[in-house]
Parts: sequence; structure tokens; C-alpha cells
Amino acid sequence: MKIHDVTVPLSKELIVYPGDPHVKINRRTKANENDEKYNLSRYSFSSHAGTHVDPPFHLIENGLTVDKLPLELLMGRARVVEVTAPVINEAVLEEFDFTVDARVLFKTRNSYLWSQKTFVKEYVYITPGAARSLINDGIKVVGIDYLSVDKFDAEPETHMILLSADVIVIEGLDLREVAPGDYEMICLPLKVKDGDGAPARVVLRQS
Repeated sequence: MKIHDVTVPLSKELIVYPGDPHVKINRRTKANENDEKYNLSRYSFSSHAGTHVDPPFHLIENGLTVDKLPLELLMGRARVVEVTAPVINEAVLEEFDFTVDARVLFKTRNSYLWSQKTFVKEYVYITPGAARSLINDGIKVVGIDYLSVDKFDAEPETHMILLSADVIVIEGLDLREVAPGDYEMICLPLKVKDGDGAPARVVLRQS
């Protein structure tokens, strides 16, 4: 059994969506220094830093918060599909049959952007029409390999369409080492009370 960790590590060097706070990791005490007995750090980061989950409450006033998301949707069979087009639209989705899928993770050229030191605005995104198509196909979880499902600096229409339908969005995946196919996904966001989002550890298990 092979396990793929598709989580981007939280670090001070991690790129963030423009306008979001950067990740800060400050070592407060160091073991065996100044009579300290342990290492202790202070972490500071956005609720949407790195690999993270967007619950409906991210945009919907009375939507589910991250701590209330049903775990049965965040764990189970997930399909990784590879898209080479510069945008995921309805025409691209016509290449795939999602009738037996509930969770879809899009592998695009975005995954290779994680090696860049600065944010890249020209990433692959999901159009509003494609979001509606995914909902019509019964998809409950949508993942993508960069920091937003929406086009950069555009109105969050794709987010709104998905979250309004109680579709869970996972952003910031690193799928470079993952081949297209079916996997068992385990996605566990931090359990933040009333949270609008949270970083998550996401792994794909292949038997």
C-alpha cells in the first residue's frame, strides 16, 4: 500500500494568496538553551494557508463551519483527474464521466508552481459553468492544486456556486507525484470552532 502526502508544508517560505497574512513560525524556547527543557514555537497563519479546506461558511453567512463538516465526505474514495488545459471549463469536463464519483481532485500544471518562490497569478482555475456541471454530476468535494478555485482577482463566483451547494472545497494540494486514478482520501482540517476555513493534512492511499 502506497501513501501519498499531498499536503504543502507550512513554513515561513510558503507562498500565500495576495493579501493573506504570511506564515510566521517563531521558536520561543529551545531545549538545552537558557535552562529550557523543551522546544516550543508560536505559529501564526491564515485560516486559508497552504493546503486547506473551505467550508460553506467561508462565503455563506449561515453555512457550515469547518468544525461541523461531515467527516464522511472528507474521507473516502477520491478520483484524481489530470487537466492540461489552462482553465477547467465545461468543455474540459466533458472528457470525464463523474457519475460514480463524489470527490474529484484536479491535477494541473499548478502543482509545479509550488517550486516558485512567489505567487503566480496565471494559475489554472475552475469556471463557474464547470462548477455548476460538477454539482449536477453529484460531486460533493472538489480539490485543486493551487490557492483558489476562482480566477485570480475575480469575483469568487465559483466559490459561491460550490459552497452554496454545500460542496466542500480543498485548495492548495500538491499532486506532482500522484498519477491520475482512484485513491482513498483522508482530509482532516484543524477543528477550529466556527472556523471559516482551516489548514489540513491530506493524504491519498493507494492499494
